[in-house]
Amino acid sequence: MKHALLLAAALAAMPAVQAADTPGSNPSVPAPTVNDRLANARKALAAKDWSLAQRELNLAVRDDPRNADVHNLLGYSWRKRGTPDVTKAFEHYYTALKLDPRHKGAHEYIGEAYLMEKRPAEAEKHLAELEKICGNKTCEEYQDLAKAIADYKSKN
Repeated sequence: MKHALLLAAALAAMPAVQAADTPGSNPSVPAPTVNDRLANARKALAAKDWSLAQRELNLAVRDDPRNADVHNLLGYSWRKRGTPDVTKAFEHYYTALKLDPRHKGAHEYIGEAYLMEKRPAEAEKHLAELEKICGNKTCEEYQDLAKAIADYKSKN
């Protein structure tokens, strides 16, 4: 019994120990920022690792729920994954556009999502919005959506 009490006292006196990879466990290694998470997500998206991208983006949106870029990329990841969830994609695109009505990427991507839903007239509304935002028809987002609409129309 005496040994058990000594052991209990010794354990109680020890500092709490965290795993070395626990975020925030080492003050000299700061937790990833939203920008770090966005960079990680973009790499994952480029590699078509939708699950990793969504993990990073969900953590980023938890830390900064009013970040239009995060919502835009979350929408993209839901739309592009092997089994697309266009409803979730629209939810995030709408949020991105509510936060930043001039978000070029969100206008392009929501337009592409409308084409998936066979709603080209809605896609064309976002194309017109991109022309206003860009001030011309030469910005990348305008050109990409215009091409997607043309491809859609040639196939339907």
